[in-house]
Amino acid sequence: MDTFHALTLAIIEGITEFLPVSSTGHMAIASAFFHIEQDAYTKLFEVVIQFGAILSVVVLYWKKFIDFRNPSFYAKLFIAILPAIVIGGLLKTYIQGVLENPLFIAFVLLGGGIILVFADNWFKQSHITNEADITLKKAFLIGCYQVLAIIFPGLSRSAATIIGGMQLKLTRSLAAEFSFFLAVPTMLAATVKSLYDIWKEQPAMLGHEGISYLLIGSGTAFIASLIAIKFFIQFLKQNGFKWFGIYRIIVGSVLIVLILTGKL
Repeated sequence: MDTFHALTLAIIEGITEFLPVSSTGHMAIASAFFHIEQDAYTKLFEVVIQFGAILSVVVLYWKKFIDFRNPSFYAKLFIAILPAIVIGGLLKTYIQGVLENPLFIAFVLLGGGIILVFADNWFKQSHITNEADITLKKAFLIGCYQVLAIIFPGLSRSAATIIGGMQLKLTRSLAAEFSFFLAVPTMLAATVKSLYDIWKEQPAMLGHEGISYLLIGSGTAFIASLIAIKFFIQFLKQNGFKWFGIYRIIVGSVLIVLILTGKL
């Protein structure tokens, strides 16, 4: 990996992290296109810059995250991340293997796109507009939807949790916001675990150059995400999921053709 690769992956991550198009899938495809070796450091880099992107949520919603008068908010996030922690730990080897299979990711992008095209028509009766009305049970179930994105890289964590929230009667905007909130502890846990594993098994990767790329990538992803979040919420309120679905169908179809013809 070089500086160009680090910046490219970080920009892609920052733009796509909160869009229902799969940041993981886009980074995997970009890595294949630029022939970035999927070694232990690249996998660590992709996790850490996701956390960098997620920190933009803390900045934009800082009043929510430091409102200690509302302990139920933190309880909901804790309950919601449990499924991902358990399943992510159990399926670590499987997940790493699937992330190295661009064809699998392309098919998931395509399939997820078809779902998004019809999602707005499926969930028209959403009426929960306030985070305070999200029960612990609903928070846990949204966390279970997040697991789908772990099992099927390319599905999109945000798409899975937003659609899960809408299925549980949250409005589109509230489902998106709770998806953002849930991403913070989820990616914090993943980042700490990844850094610990590298420090324990291959500490040389955390030398000056390695840390520099992590900082550059995280900072770039953070800035890109600040812009993407504001765009996404506004676009979602006005247009729903249809155009994201169409985008995924086009990208997934093109990738399948390129991969099967040996051009990618």
